[in-house]
This record gives sequence, C-alpha cells and structure tokens, in this order.
Amino acid sequence: MNVKIKEYELPHADSGPYGITSGRDGALWFTQHKTNRIGRMTIKGKVEHFNIPTINAGALSIISTTQGDIWFTENKANKIGKLTITGEIMEYVLPNPDSAPFGITEGHHGDIWFTEMNGNRIGRILPSGETIEYDLPHPASYPSFIVAGSDHALWFTLNQSNQIGRITLEGEVTTYQLPTAQAGPVGITNGPDEALWFVEINGNKIGRITTSGVINEYAIPTPNARPHAIVTGPDGALWFTEWGSNQIGRITVNGKITEYPIPTKNAEPHGIAVGSDHALWFAEECNKLGRLSFVQNP
Repeated sequence: MNVKIKEYELPHADSGPYGITSGRDGALWFTQHKTNRIGRMTIKGKVEHFNIPTINAGALSIISTTQGDIWFTENKANKIGKLTITGEIMEYVLPNPDSAPFGITEGHHGDIWFTEMNGNRIGRILPSGETIEYDLPHPASYPSFIVAGSDHALWFTLNQSNQIGRITLEGEVTTYQLPTAQAGPVGITNGPDEALWFVEINGNKIGRITTSGVINEYAIPTPNARPHAIVTGPDGALWFTEWGSNQIGRITVNGKITEYPIPTKNAEPHGIAVGSDHALWFAEECNKLGRLSFVQNP
C-alpha cells in the first residue's frame, strides 16, 4: 500500500498536541496540554483555538460525540471538559481529588465514560450531569484508554496491572491478564471484527481480545516502537502511532504489520483518528498534526 504523509505546523510554539478526534463538523479537534487549549483544524489546514477556563488543566484525551459536542479529560485539574457546538466550554469537577482523568469515550446511551489513573476508578457522566464512579479491583492498576465495545460494555486498558478491563453498564468489572509480562497496555479501540484491539507500549506488541476474553498478540517488527494510540482505519485495518520509532503502524485483522516513517524526526506521535477526508490524522508532540493519506497505484 502506498501512502503519503503531510504535516501541519501549529501556530503556537510548543503547544503539546496530544489527543485528536474527528468532529461532526468535519474538522479535527485536538488537545494542546502545554498551551491549555483545544484546537480545531479543518482538513484544509485552517486552525482556531479555544482556551480552557482552568489554568494548567492538562488536557489530554478527546472525543467527539454523536451530538456533536467535544469532550476531553483535564488530567491535572481533576475535571472533565465539554466544548459545545456553540463554542462554550463547561467543566465537571470530579468527586474525588487528584483522580488524574485520562481516557474518555462515549457510552452506548450518550453518557461519557472515562478513566481515573490516580483514583483507580472508572467514571461516568450521565446526560443529567451526575457523575458516578466505580472502583477497580486491583490497586494501582492505572486505567488508561477506554472504548465502548460491541457487546454493550466498556473496555479499557490497565497499564500497571497488565490487564484489559471490561465494565458493564451496571458497574460490574472483569479483568483479563495479558500473556506478555509488564506489557503496559495503553490505547484501545473497536476493531472491524467486533474484537477490541490495543497496543502494548512496553511489550512492543499489538493485542486483540474478543468480547469473550480470548487474547492474541502480534509483535511489532521495529524494536522499542513504543506504540501509543490505535484506531480502526477506513481500509478495514488498524492503525497505530509509534512514538518510540517515529512511525505510523498498520495491522490487518490477520496480524500483518506494516510501518510508515514520519518525515519529521522525533515527532512523538500520540493520538490518532480518521478524518472526514478518510485520511489518518495524528497529533505530534513536536507541535504538528500529521495526515496520512492513501495513494492510488499508477
């Protein structure tokens, strides 16, 4: 497969782009944890910014909901932020201090689910604005990314206890131990095969877990690739960022992996999303957004 990678320099120096999502408006929305802003970029490269009310909020993960709102975690401020379609930012203070919210996703009924790294909990904001929290069974498991599964449950990575977690809408938690020791799972997404696919930042592997708990792992060809985030691409494969090896990776549902180098050295790619233009967009800590598009063979 032939691909082309184009990079867009952001206007504010050292803004620290991290999470990225595709909005209902067709634009890319991303967090900038160093300048304390939410950014919006059109697929043509036009950028605008929205200031987060809380100083040094530490905005990291970000999603766009079916309603068109943008939600994000404020890791340092202990809040969940919501940017409405009218441009207003609302913030929800979490019940327990220093919870360090990190991953975030939309649930099956429009509620917002998120992980609390320090709190060792899974949180949930109902449409009414009420927050519910669920304690995890293993101490200091460090829940990271979270996604709504095809089985009407939420699935998440437990970075330090080396597990994949599942929580039902009633709050029942099940965990699955990874075969590779100290694999350090981080990003997780729904695959085109209805399984959950995730990355192992320390194990240097891509993992797959079925909704019944069967796990397979696939070794990344490049040593110390440090995979971080993962998403299902428009081509029916899974795409992931490798901030250790400065590449974008692709894995088919059969486990075949291909890697593509990013032009800028030490770009530190993190979040990745599919844009309205059917390209892969990713956030680079080096103050850029990257776009990977497919090139037709001559």
